[in-house]
Amino acid sequence: MSSEKDTYKTITKPSKEVLFKDRGSKFFGYAFPVKNEAQIEEHIEELKNKHHKARHWCYAWQLGKEYEAYRANDDGEPSNSAGMPIYGQLQSFDVTNTLVVVVRYFGGTKLGVGGLIQAYKTGAQMALENSKIVKRTIDETFLLKFEYPEMNTVMRIIKDEDLNIINQKMELTCEIEISVRQKEANRIFELFENTYKITIKKIED
Repeated sequence: MSSEKDTYKTITKPSKEVLFKDRGSKFFGYAFPVKNEAQIEEHIEELKNKHHKARHWCYAWQLGKEYEAYRANDDGEPSNSAGMPIYGQLQSFDVTNTLVVVVRYFGGTKLGVGGLIQAYKTGAQMALENSKIVKRTIDETFLLKFEYPEMNTVMRIIKDEDLNIINQKMELTCEIEISVRQKEANRIFELFENTYKITIKKIED
């Protein structure tokens, strides 16, 4: 991803179960929105319980608003015949914070590596096609601190710049948390920093 891109795509809820068949083998495809590896493990365990008679539970996931972490797992299938074709669909649909699992029931006929690649790719593609994909912005969060008399100045800037207020504490000393699109972050930071009697600091994730 280029540093100028401050958006990412993800899915909002689990996909419907999809089924692809090839020469007796059944491939059930699922896509899940996930935020961390603990959630990924939970979904995989749930599918292993649901499909306890299946032969393989192959998957790939991508995490991070800048698509920085991913993994592909063949789960006993020939190397790169399952996990990577699934991961290829995550890349093709350009989604992150997403897990795709394809569960295989063996139908008695070997499909060969080429057949497996096509089957796992298709199962993953069908799962993602049945998901609602949304585009989100990568935001940075800042904390503003100021005395009550500066309230009008702060709120005017927030309104003019169409900024999103996350939290606010209105007392003698006021605090407002705002989120700002990444590509606008430096400009907004300097705008408040150069405004008399207002302090601003970035809140790290």
